[in-house]
Formats: sequence, structure tokens, C-alpha cells
Amino acid sequence: MIRALIALVAVSRLAAQLPIDSQLASEIAKIKAIDNHAHPVRPTWGADKDTDFDALPVESMEPYTEPVRTRDGSGLALEASRALFGLSPDYKARRKQLTEQMHEGYAEWVLDQLGIETMLANRVSMGPGLAAPRFLWVPFEDALLFPLNNSGLAAKNSDRKSFFADEDRLLKRYLKESGLSEPPATLDLYLQKVVTPTLERHKRGGAVAVKFEVAYLRSFDFADVPRSEAARVYAASRALPQGEVAYKALQDFLLRYIAGECGRLGLAVHFHAAAAAGGYFQIAGTNPLLLETLFDDPKLRSTNFVMLHGGWPFTREVAALLAKPNVYTDFSGQTFNNYPRAVAGVLREWLEYAPDKVMFGTDAYPFSDAMSWEETGWVANTTGRQALGLALSEMMRDGEISRDRALELARMVLRDNARKLYKLK
Repeated sequence: MIRALIALVAVSRLAAQLPIDSQLASEIAKIKAIDNHAHPVRPTWGADKDTDFDALPVESMEPYTEPVRTRDGSGLALEASRALFGLSPDYKARRKQLTEQMHEGYAEWVLDQLGIETMLANRVSMGPGLAAPRFLWVPFEDALLFPLNNSGLAAKNSDRKSFFADEDRLLKRYLKESGLSEPPATLDLYLQKVVTPTLERHKRGGAVAVKFEVAYLRSFDFADVPRSEAARVYAASRALPQGEVAYKALQDFLLRYIAGECGRLGLAVHFHAAAAAGGYFQIAGTNPLLLETLFDDPKLRSTNFVMLHGGWPFTREVAALLAKPNVYTDFSGQTFNNYPRAVAGVLREWLEYAPDKVMFGTDAYPFSDAMSWEETGWVANTTGRQALGLALSEMMRDGEISRDRALELARMVLRDNARKLYKLK
């Protein structure tokens, strides 16, 4: 309880540095949030280590220019550690001590410090310490898009050189769970014995959505490819090296097939939709407008799509796409990369256009010992609430909304929109 109060005081203190309505800031700090996207780490002790927090961990990338806020020496990691773990000079030791004391209760303790009721955990698998209802699973499905030889794709971009090996390992895991050692001989069998069973298995395991971080691997340009053409590519490329254009056609078909199955199963489809880690990440390929034909596909009307990270820097494109009935967004990631005023500008535009489609998120991630998922979660949570308060305060001052409406919008963004989308109690 003491730590939670410290976090609330921190939000209020930082909000005071911006022209945020004080009463509104106080109310926002009290709302128990639903975090639409994060990578929490399973509590471990002894020799145990959690490696399932991401299918494509970014540690293997070449050095690149990081945002100012997240660079070493920015002071944010220190401020976050002090807020979470007190004034101990050795925050790493204090974190380890708390983990060993609380064991499986540690991750829930972290949520309590942040005022987060439920966190959608984007992970390969869950495990002890990340139990529902506080943590809800969002597994990765990218590996299912790449069932053929990926060595040629891996050579196209230095940031991707290890990522396709990661996807190959995950596909082998999904094949083994499906009772197979390699992809079946035909596309029909691959869909029947691997793709659909994997999605159904994830649903039974508690998944509320699935995630594609395909933007790290290729462009969002997914064409509507006939099943017959995809089957021909799959069959021919089992024996011969496939051309990149032909392989793309197979990936395009598989993504639409998976999206359709997710609609049938009641699973939302999340896309990493923003510039991201890496000096050679292909930003143009993540323009959310490239997904428009997917969102408009009549066969996918029952599938809900979420653009994670709000498409930054394509935030206005995201605003336009929110007009589509099955499209949503969050501002995770922006909340630790960008400063509150920049995030507030994005939020205001979205809230003036489609407030029922906007969700809170942190993208809490274990970047380093100094800035692990706890610290990034604290920074993102603090910044996100500040930015929301600033956007709503400006809308109040401009006469666009009343105070009551501002509080209603705050609850919608921080919890109610996600609760409705995922049918949470």
C-alpha cells in the first residue's frame, strides 16, 4: 500500500509540472488500469531464468541510436527504481530480495505499485507467477507465417539475421506441440494439423488475443492471395528454393487465414505498428495504411485488430483507420520513448475522433538490469497518465468537454475500452 501511494504521489507531482487540471490528475492516478500490451518477466529465483518474454528479443541487434529518454544516464531508470524499491543504493539486489521473498506473488506486487489491475502479457508462454486474472496471455503467431526455408530472408537485413532463426525455433516448438517434427507436405495439411490446432491450443491456454511482430521481418503489404496460389507455392518450395515474391504470397495468404481463424475463436489480432528497435528497422513498411485492405476484408469482419504503439510516427494515419468498426489502438511504447506533451498531442487527436477505440498500454520490457520491465512499466505508466491528463485538461479548457466527460474518457482509455474489447468482467 505504501508503494502504491508513492506511485500516485509521483504521478501527481509530475503532473503539477504540466498544465494538468489538479482534480483530474488526482482522479486519473486512482484508476486501476488495464494494460493492453506489455512483456512482463516471470518471477524467477536461483538458477532459473525466464526467456519467453519475447519471441524476437532485441538484445542481439547491432548498436543503434536510442531515444533520449531511454539512454543510459537519463535519470528515468533511477527515478523508477527509487519509486518501486525505495532509496536502496543497490536496486538490483533489492529487486532480487523481493522476488525471493514473494516468489510467485512478485509480479502481481509490481502491478499493485503501478495501479494496474490487469496486464496483457505478450509472451511465448506464461508460467508460475503470471496467472489470470491479473495477467492475460497474448502469444506470438509470426512463426506460422514462415514455414519454409528462411535463410535467404535472414540475409536481407542485418537486424533480421537472428530473428528468422528465432522464428524457426518457435515454429519447431509449435510443430512439436502439434505432434509433428516438420511441416506437412501440403498447405491444406499444414493448416489442418499445425496452424488451426496451434491457435486453438493458445485459446484453451487462456489467450485473449494473438500478436504479430511481423514488422520486424517484412512489410505490412499483405495482398489477398487465393488459396490455390498459396498451395502451389507451398508445394513447389518444399523441394526447391522459393523466390522471395512467391514466398511473400504464401505469407500473405497465411496471415489472412490466421486472422479469420482468430475471428472464429474470439481472439483479437495485435500488430506491432510503429518504428521500433534497431538501426535498420524498415519504418516505411509499418505505415498502418498498408493494413487497410486487411481491415476492409469482408471475410474478416468478425476479427478485431489492434495497432499496438499507435503507429508512431504514423499517428494521424491511425486516427483515420479508427473509423473502421473492427480497428483499435493503444499508446504503449510511446509512453517511455516520448515525453508526456508529445504523447498528449497524439491522444487528443484520437480522443476527439474515436475515444472508444483508444487503450492504455506500457510495453513494459526487460531492456537491461537498470531498466527492466518493472522500471519501464513505471516510466510508461507515469508518462501515460500524465499525457492523458494533459490531453483531457486542454480539451476542457477549450470547451470541448466537461469535467464529467473528461473523467469518463479517462476511465474509457485506462480500462473500460479494453474491458469491452476483451469481454472482461
